[in-house]
Amino acid sequence: PTTSAPEPVNHRFMLPLFISDGQKPLPFCVVDKLLVVTVATKETDGFRRFMRSAKHFNYSVKVLGRGEKWSGGDMSAPGGGQKVRLLKQFLGEMSGDERVILFTDSYDALFASGSGELLKKFSQAGHRLLFSSETLLWPHRLLEDKHPHVSQGNRFLSSGGFIGYLPNVKRLLADWSGADSDSDQLYFTKLYINPDKRKSINMTLDSRCRVFQTLHGALDDVVLKFEEGRVRARNVLYDTLPVIVHGNGPTKLQLNYLGNYIPNTWTFETGCTVCGQDLLPLSSLQELPSVLVAIFIQQPTPFVSVFFERLVKLEYPKDRLQLYIHNQEPHHESHVSSFLKEHGDLYQKITSVGPEEELDITVSRNTAIDLCRQNKDCDYFFNLDIEVVLKNKDTLKILIEQNLPIVAPMITRAGRLWSNFWGALSAEGYYARSEDYVDIVQGRRGVWNVPYVSSVYLMRGSLLRSELQDIALYNSQSLDPDMALCDNIRNQGVFMYVTNLQMFGRILSTENIQTQHLHNDLWQIFQNPLDWEERYIHPNYSRILKGQLMETPCPDVYWFPIFSDTACDHLVEEMEHFGKWSGGGNKDNRIQGGYENVPTVDIHMKQVGYEREWHKFLLDYVAPVTEKMYPGYYTQFELAFVVRYKPDEQPSLRPHHDASTFTINLALNHVDIDFQGGGCNFIRYDCAITSPRKGWALMHPGRLTHYHEGLPTTAGVRYIAVTFVDP
Repeated sequence: PTTSAPEPVNHRFMLPLFISDGQKPLPFCVVDKLLVVTVATKETDGFRRFMRSAKHFNYSVKVLGRGEKWSGGDMSAPGGGQKVRLLKQFLGEMSGDERVILFTDSYDALFASGSGELLKKFSQAGHRLLFSSETLLWPHRLLEDKHPHVSQGNRFLSSGGFIGYLPNVKRLLADWSGADSDSDQLYFTKLYINPDKRKSINMTLDSRCRVFQTLHGALDDVVLKFEEGRVRARNVLYDTLPVIVHGNGPTKLQLNYLGNYIPNTWTFETGCTVCGQDLLPLSSLQELPSVLVAIFIQQPTPFVSVFFERLVKLEYPKDRLQLYIHNQEPHHESHVSSFLKEHGDLYQKITSVGPEEELDITVSRNTAIDLCRQNKDCDYFFNLDIEVVLKNKDTLKILIEQNLPIVAPMITRAGRLWSNFWGALSAEGYYARSEDYVDIVQGRRGVWNVPYVSSVYLMRGSLLRSELQDIALYNSQSLDPDMALCDNIRNQGVFMYVTNLQMFGRILSTENIQTQHLHNDLWQIFQNPLDWEERYIHPNYSRILKGQLMETPCPDVYWFPIFSDTACDHLVEEMEHFGKWSGGGNKDNRIQGGYENVPTVDIHMKQVGYEREWHKFLLDYVAPVTEKMYPGYYTQFELAFVVRYKPDEQPSLRPHHDASTFTINLALNHVDIDFQGGGCNFIRYDCAITSPRKGWALMHPGRLTHYHEGLPTTAGVRYIAVTFVDP
C-alpha cells in the first residue's frame, strides 16, 4: 500500500473555490464555516462511532432530533422524511452565503479524512451542491431513464449524504412538505432528474466517490488502504479515497469491518488505538456489579467437573453472582448436584433446571435473559456454555472493565482456527471468513466489532432493558438460538465485540463423546488432548524433559513422575467398576497361546476399551522419555494391564523376567496410605524400591539383566499399571 503522512486534524485556513455561478466568482470558503449536520433520535453504537471519527478530524457536528421519537420508517422501505423536515427547520433561520453544510447519515457512516480534503474535493466538483451517489437505483426503478448519464462513475443519487452552500441547500429543501414517513430518497431524486431544478440548485453527483462512498452495490470496489498511522477506504474502481464511508442498505456489517480500522482504530504502526479508551475501572466502584451467570449443558461434554472447579475459582465475589444452570443431559446430573451441594451456598442465588423438566433450549436461554432483564439490580448477563474452558480467573472483571454493550472473550479450539466468533457473514447469514479472521484468532488485533459471538459473552443488563427490551432474543423461524441471538442484536443496531487482548481459554470438542464409562474423561486424549494433559499428566512432567526429576534408584532403572493423582484414581476406579479381574492363574485366554508364565490378578486395557488411548499416552508422554534414556528404541507396546495386589488375593509376584525389551511400571496409589509393603526388587543388583510414589513410573529392561520380583503387600490394596514395550 501507498504510504503518506496523516492529514492534520485541525484546519484553520481559507480555501479558494474555483467554481462559478453565472458570471460572479464564488467567495472563499472558510473551513470554520463548515457545519456537519446529522439526525439521531437516539444514541446508537453506530452513532457513537460516527462521532468518534468526527472528533478525530475536529469536525463540528450538529445533531438534530435528539430525544424525538423516530417516525421516519424502519429504513428497509422508503422513508426518512423526518430527516428532511428536521434539517429544513434547523436551517430556516440560518444565514450566510459562505456557510457550507454537510448533511450525512450517522448511524451507518464514518469519516475517513478531514475537512481540508473534504472542501478541496467539493471545490473541484464544480457545483454548489454535491450529492452522494450509488450504483443501484432506489426506490423506483422506473425512473432510471430519466437520470442523466455520466462519463464515469455512479449514475444514481443517494440521500445518505450531501454537501453544499447554505443557500443551495435551502433551495433543495424548499419544496419539501411531505410526511415524516415519506421517502427522502425519492424527493431528492425527483429534484435531480428534473433538469430545471438540477440547474437551479446547481447540484451534481459525486459519481466517482471522491467525497462519499456508499457501500451498497460496491463491496467489491472498496478496500482498506493503510497509510502511516491511519487507514483509508479506497475505491479501486475509480482509484479514489472517499472522505465519508456510508454503509447504506444491507452493508452495515461491511461498514463495521471497515470501522475496525478507519480512521485510525487499528494501524500497523500503533496497533489498537481505542482498546484502552472509555474503560470502566472496577477500582473506582464502591461495589462490584451484580452478574447473572447462565450455564447451559445441552449434550454430553467432557471435563464438566473441571468446568465447575474453574467456576468456583473465578475471581469475583460470589455474593455478587447469581447462577442459572440448565442441564439437558442426564449423564451430567451427578456433576451438577455435586457442585450445588459443595458450593451452592456461596452464591447470591441459584436457579437449576434439570433434564426431567424437558425445557426447550431456546425457551431456557430466553428465560435466563429475562431473569436479568426483569431485575433492575442485574447489571450484567454472562453466558457461559459448558464446553468453555475459562482459564483466566479474571475474565469476568476484564470483560466488565471493557465497558462495552456486548463483549466476548476470544477462545479457540486447541490447535485449530475454530473460535467463538465470526469475522463475517455470508449472504445467507451463515459463517464467512473475514480477511482479518486469522489475525484476530492469533491475537494480532485487539477489541473487534464482529457480527457473531457464541458460547461465552457478557451483556449489559441495562441493554436488555432498553434497546433489546421486549425481544425474545433467541427466537427465530429458521436460525439456531445462537445465530438468532446475534441476528436479533444486529437488527437493533447494537454492536458485538470480541477481545483477544489477553488469553482467556479455549473451547472443548464435543464430538464422539463416550458416556458408557465411569470416568469418560479418560478417553478424551484424542478429542481434547490439552485438557486431557492438564487433568491427567503429572504437573512436574515437563521437568523430566529438561533433565530434572529423573532418578536412578537402581542400575538402568529410571524413576520419573508422569500421572496426576486424578489420573491414578480414575484408572483404578475404572478398573474396579469394570470388575472382571483375572484369577491369577496360568491359563489366560486373553493372550496369545492362552498360557501365562507369571500370572497376576489384572485387567487388560483392551478389556475396558482403553488400548488405543493408552497407546496414545505412551507415544505422547512415555516415548520422549524412553528415547532419551534408551536411544534407538521406540515405544510400541505389546501388552498393558492394571495389576491388583492384596494380602488375601495375590500379595506378591515371584522372581521373573518380563516379556519385553523394557517395562513401564506405574504406581497408582500411595504406600503407607492405601497399602503397606509392596515394591520391586531387582535381584541381580540387590536393589529394591520399597516406597513407590503414586503417579511415578519405573522404567527398566525386561529381559536378561533385570530379573525382579514384586515384594509382598502386607495390608490394603496396591495397584500398578504395567506396560511391556518392544521396538
